[in-house]
Amino acid sequence: MNRRPTALIADDEPLLRDTLVRMLAQSWPELDIVALARNGREALAMFEEHTPDVCFLDVHMPGISGVDAAHAIGRRAHVVFVTAFDQYAVRAFAEGALDYLVKPVEASRLADTVGRLIHRLHADEPALNTDELLQQLAARLRPDPGPAHLRWIRATVGQALHLISVDDIDYLRSDERYTLVAWHDDKGAPAEALIRTPLRELVPQLDAAQFAQVHRSVVVNLRAISHVLRGLNETADIHLKRRNDVLKVSRAYLHLFRQM
Repeated sequence: MNRRPTALIADDEPLLRDTLVRMLAQSWPELDIVALARNGREALAMFEEHTPDVCFLDVHMPGISGVDAAHAIGRRAHVVFVTAFDQYAVRAFAEGALDYLVKPVEASRLADTVGRLIHRLHADEPALNTDELLQQLAARLRPDPGPAHLRWIRATVGQALHLISVDDIDYLRSDERYTLVAWHDDKGAPAEALIRTPLRELVPQLDAAQFAQVHRSVVVNLRAISHVLRGLNETADIHLKRRNDVLKVSRAYLHLFRQM
C-alpha cells in the first residue's frame, strides 16, 4: 500500500472514542482517522462515504451493534472489535482469530493489533471471511425478549412480610449466603432486609436499563444515583439520592462511568 492507511472508529462513548484516537496517533502516526461514529448506523453510513481500510467497532452500541456493522461491511475492510470485558465475546473473537481490544485499551495490546494490521495492509491481504461467526455473535448480542423483568421482591422484616417494588430499591448487596435489599418504604423512609436469594440469581431477572452491577457484590438502581465521584487509581464512589450510603465501584465496572 503506497498511500496512507485510513480508519473509522465507532463507539457510543465519546471519552473512549477520543482516547482511542489519541492512542492510535501514538502507535500508528501514519494512520488517517477519516470518520468518527457514535453508533452502528452512523458507522455504516460513514463507511460507505469514506471506505476506510480499517474499522474499529465497539461491540455494544445502540441500534446496530458493532458485530452487525462488521457483518454488513464484510471483507471490504479490516475490522477490530473493541469491547468491555465479556467472557463470551472475547472467547468467540479469540477462537475465530478476530482482532479485538478490551476496554480500557492497553497500549501494548494496541501495538500488537497495529502490527498485524500494518502487515496485512502491506501484504495486500484480504480481510478475514468470518460471516458465520459474525452471524452467531450478532444473534448473541441482539436483545432477547426472554422472561419478564422482576417487578417485586418478597422480604421478611421481623414478623412482617414486605412486598418490595424493584423501583423502590436503591441497591442490592450480597452478604455471604444472603442478599441485602436497601429500599425506601411507602413513607419514603430508608429500609433494609435480608433475603435468601443470592445476588447472582437476581441479576439476570433485573432490567439492565435500570440496574447496573458496579461490584461483584453490589447492584445499584441507576435511578437512585445522585452522582459518582472518580477517585485515584481507577476507583469511583457512588452517592445516592436518598441515603448516606457510599457504594464502591470496582475497576472491572468502572467503564460504566467513563463519560464522567
